[in-house]
Amino acid sequence: MSRTTGAPPPKKRATLRTISELTGLSQSTISLSLRGGTALKEETRKRIAEAAASVGYVPDRAGVRLRTGKTNVIALVLDGAEYSIDFTRNMIQGIGHAIQGTRYHMNVMPEFAHSHSVDTVRYILENRTADGIVLTHTSARDPRVQLLMDADFPFVTHGRTEFYSPHPYHDFHSEQFTRQSVERLAGLGCKSVLLVIGGDPTNNYHTIVTNFERAAARLKLDSRIISQTDEQETAVAQRQLGRELARAKDRPDGIICDSEMRSICLISGLNDAGVRVPEDMRFISKQTSAVLPAFFPAVDTVEEDIFSAGVELTRLLLRRIAGEPAASLQSLAEPTTHWKS
Repeated sequence: MSRTTGAPPPKKRATLRTISELTGLSQSTISLSLRGGTALKEETRKRIAEAAASVGYVPDRAGVRLRTGKTNVIALVLDGAEYSIDFTRNMIQGIGHAIQGTRYHMNVMPEFAHSHSVDTVRYILENRTADGIVLTHTSARDPRVQLLMDADFPFVTHGRTEFYSPHPYHDFHSEQFTRQSVERLAGLGCKSVLLVIGGDPTNNYHTIVTNFERAAARLKLDSRIISQTDEQETAVAQRQLGRELARAKDRPDGIICDSEMRSICLISGLNDAGVRVPEDMRFISKQTSAVLPAFFPAVDTVEEDIFSAGVELTRLLLRRIAGEPAASLQSLAEPTTHWKS
């Protein structure tokens, strides 16, 4: 005796043949279009894309890899310890936006220690789980970069290094951020300036510190640097630092901070101790979201557009995967200043 249930029959997987029957085009033409081929007319590619979407076509990535050796995957190896507000969300959204309409998908691999990140890169290389890699937070002699260059594997970094051999990168122009910030404080009459920066091992850290010292010396300003350890990175510790700075006999009259989160905590601590920003002390923060201006709209900021960085990193990586030379795939993002009157 047969038994019936209310469950619908399993939906049949859409294939190239499904799209071929729907459009009347050959499977080879459809395959070429879905791989991103540009030899076809725009009208034909649009027609195929709409048909694929209508039947829920998803490429058989295992089959693609067997036929072509490609995974159609971009791996984002992401530093999970980042102290910038909305960095991760904006970076992922930027990359996701850039791969729309391409054959690529994104795998996000968050890491909380550089040593683990090296293991992740090695795993990708050994198992060929991606066609290219985006790395964030590079150090001067980053072992991940060395590993990828030695393997001649497509990658791009968000940040520069000090390797002699060129590699693709996109970076925030930190030299400009630092120079403009110091000049802004000097122009406002500040004589004693302080840089508060996370004590991380990135190349960006050394760039900011070096250029801060040079700009302060050129403008004949008293300057000092507070480089913070991991234990000092908590919100409570940051706020306490703000209170201590407010009560110090050698209190600076201008502060530059490399992180929006640190800045919010520092300004809150200064306010706790009766020092108003910017009336009693000038303050400039690097900005990666709309959060700090919402809390402290009168504070000067210098913005880095992380979403656009994700788009640019993807653009460079796809060109590298296509075989373009590394030396031609390097770019800098100019900072956007928001000086408040």
